[in-house]
Amino acid sequence: MALSMRLSRGGSKKRPYYRIVIADARSPRDGRFIEKIGTYNPLLAKDSPERIKLDADRAKHWLSVGAQPTDRVARFLDVAGVKERAARNNPNKGKPGEKATERAEERAEKLKAAEEAKAAEAEAVIAAEVEAATEEPTPEAEAVAEATAEEAPAPQADAETPAEG
Repeated sequence: MALSMRLSRGGSKKRPYYRIVIADARSPRDGRFIEKIGTYNPLLAKDSPERIKLDADRAKHWLSVGAQPTDRVARFLDVAGVKERAARNNPNKGKPGEKATERAEERAEKLKAAEEAKAAEAEAVIAAEVEAATEEPTPEAEAVAEATAEEAPAPQADAETPAEG
């Protein structure tokens, strides 16, 4: 028979209370168990001594018989000094998935293209200004400038003069 050292839930809705039990691995979570070896009350403060109560001698006995603790119970046993628990490390846990990575790459490409376009536009404006500053006016351009100055409308006479009509 496969033995499991696990939590069995009690308490009312939104007020959990757990018993640490030894049970057959095939029995339901809150069903039949072989022995109760402790309690766990997650509603109490983390530093409260009443939060986790565990009979360390019975836990050692059941571990020697072959009971397999769940992850949470293994943490409790490690804190109590009954069984050493290897630290877990999942470096891929925080990495985004494939689709999120693709979206981020597309966003980066669009940003880069927009920055390149902005830089090219700024370079074109600067080049035009430099070209205009270094370019000397040609005789035709001077003639055009003088002609537009002569064609400018003359100042209007007094507005009080009656119009013919």
